[in-house]
Amino acid sequence: QVQLVESGGGSVQAGGSLRLSCAASGRTFSSYNMGWFRQAPGKEREFVAAIRWIAVIKYYTDSVKGRFTISRDNAKNTVYLQMNSLEPEDTAVYYCAADRLPKRNGVPTAEYDYEYWGQGTQVTVSS
Repeated sequence: QVQLVESGGGSVQAGGSLRLSCAASGRTFSSYNMGWFRQAPGKEREFVAAIRWIAVIKYYTDSVKGRFTISRDNAKNTVYLQMNSLEPEDTAVYYCAADRLPKRNGVPTAEYDYEYWGQGTQVTVSS
């Protein structure tokens, strides 16, 4: 059974920064793509960023490009999301997710490509 535990959420003012962490356990972390999604109040959950299992390829949704950075430390079984220049529109519950397939080609952005999910961590950005 795979477990994903997010941490690092909180409340910040616009322009501030936060770093989210997601610790994984239960299978060979280094063989799976990892993603971050978010869900704002009253909205559908949306893709934010993903990183390939060998960490060479990263993909971001347009609204966070240049502000957010996804990374991973396979030795620590952890994926990170560094969020800079935060905006009120970034307010949401952030979830990390693990790909259902090992060593998949490409970087998945659809929820159905991810099999395991964390419990979520709240990020609130005030203006």
